[in-house]
Amino acid sequence: MTVVDPNTQADWVPEADEASDNDAEDMPLSMRLSIADTLTLGNATCGFMAVYFTTTGILIPHLTGSEETGMARHSAATAVILMLMAAIFDLFDGLVARKLRSSPMGAELDNLSDLISFGLAPAYFVLVYGMVADDAHQRVSALAAIVVLLAVVLRLARFSCVTLKDGVFQGMPSPFGALTVVSIVLLELPFVPTLLAIIGVAWLMVSRVEYPKPRGILAVAMLSWIVGAMGLLAAWAFDAPGGQLLLQTGCALQVVLGAVIPLFATARRVNTFRDNRREARAAQHP
Repeated sequence: MTVVDPNTQADWVPEADEASDNDAEDMPLSMRLSIADTLTLGNATCGFMAVYFTTTGILIPHLTGSEETGMARHSAATAVILMLMAAIFDLFDGLVARKLRSSPMGAELDNLSDLISFGLAPAYFVLVYGMVADDAHQRVSALAAIVVLLAVVLRLARFSCVTLKDGVFQGMPSPFGALTVVSIVLLELPFVPTLLAIIGVAWLMVSRVEYPKPRGILAVAMLSWIVGAMGLLAAWAFDAPGGQLLLQTGCALQVVLGAVIPLFATARRVNTFRDNRREARAAQHP
C-alpha cells in the first residue's frame, strides 16, 4: 500500500497544473488550428445542418403525415443554402491557406469536411427525395444516393493520393458535383431522367476529365454564382412572384454547366493530341 502525505500531495498539485500549462504552450503545430482550418470547420458545420433541416423539415413531416408533406420549400431551400455556404467556406479556406498558412491538419480537415457537406448532405437529399416524391422509387433512390456518396469518397481519396499539374482538378470537384446533384432534384423532372442525371454526375466526379481550379476571375465568378443561387432559393422559399421559374432556370443552368465543361475539356484534350501528332510528324519529315 502506498501512503501519500497530505502536505506532500498539496504541494504536488500546483506543480501538475504548471506542467499542464507548459504542455499547452509547447503544443505541437499539428494540434493548432489556423484561420483556414476554422473556415474548414464552418464547412463541416454547414453540411451537418443541411442534413438536419432535410430531416426535420422534409422527411419527418412526410413520415408523420402532417400537412407539410413532400419537398417542403423552406426546409429544402435552407438545406441547399447551407450547402452553398459550405461551398463558400471551402472556397475561402483554400484562399486563406495560400495567403496566410494552414496547419498540418488542414488537408485532412478539408477532406473530412467535404465528405460531410458535398458527400453525405447531397446523398441524403437524394435519399429523402426518393422517399417523398410521388413518382420516385425509394430503393432505387437509395442506390443512387449510395453511388453519389461513394463517388465523393473515391474522388477525395484520389485527390489525396494523385499529384496533378497546377491549376486543374481531375474529375468534377465535389462542391460543384453536390450542387449539380441538388439542382437535378430541385428541377422536379420525371424519376428516370433524374436518376440517370444523378448517376452521370457521380461518374463525372470520378472521371479523368480536367476541371479548372477556382482562382482569380474564376473564383469571383464562382462566388457570384453561389450568391445568386442563394437569392433564387430565397425567392422560391418565400413564394415570390416568378420564384419557381427563377429557381428552375438557375438549376437548369447549373446542370448545363455540369454537362458543358466536360465537353470543352474533352475537345481541348483532343485538339492537344492532334497538335502533338502534327508536331511529331513535322519533326519526322523536315
